[in-house]
Amino acid sequence: MSMTELHLALLAGAPRHGYDIKHEHDAWFPDSRPLAFGQVYATLARLQRDGLAEMVETRTDGGPERTVYALTEDGERRLRTWLAEPASATGSGAEEIVRKTVAALHTGIDVQGFVSRQRTAHLRRMRELQRTPPGTGAAERLVREHVIAHLDADLRWLELATDLLPSPDDQQALRTPAERKSS
Repeated sequence: MSMTELHLALLAGAPRHGYDIKHEHDAWFPDSRPLAFGQVYATLARLQRDGLAEMVETRTDGGPERTVYALTEDGERRLRTWLAEPASATGSGAEEIVRKTVAALHTGIDVQGFVSRQRTAHLRRMRELQRTPPGTGAAERLVREHVIAHLDADLRWLELATDLLPSPDDQQALRTPAERKSS
């Protein structure tokens, strides 16, 4: 996901300061990792530098000073262009779960154990999501269903990995004598 364009979308409704952007993001994606304040402010600085957002005021509201940002015409245009294009289909194999499984396989470091632990973690997360109501809005429900569908796809991939991975004995036999000595 492009954080630049997502920040533009978060600014589209009304001018906001970084604190509001972070909390709005976390409300839009409640089942995802919360957005870090540092990422918000770094992105806002880039948006301002690139002419996609502008500083419109500074507020104190009885607390710390907060700079309020708004979209520029260029920012609005960039957001509309981004939303007009379909997201690229993933499947590049670059997901962390794939990288870790392949690394465990190539290093001989407990690949079966990793796959088993990963499967347990995915099942636990799916149960948590299915027990907790996603919220009443269509956006919250769509995000929740997307997360669950991806976890389900990962679980199916982990089943395939379990079937394709060599047994611990076979994996040890695949290693060179020097690698076997060092383990």
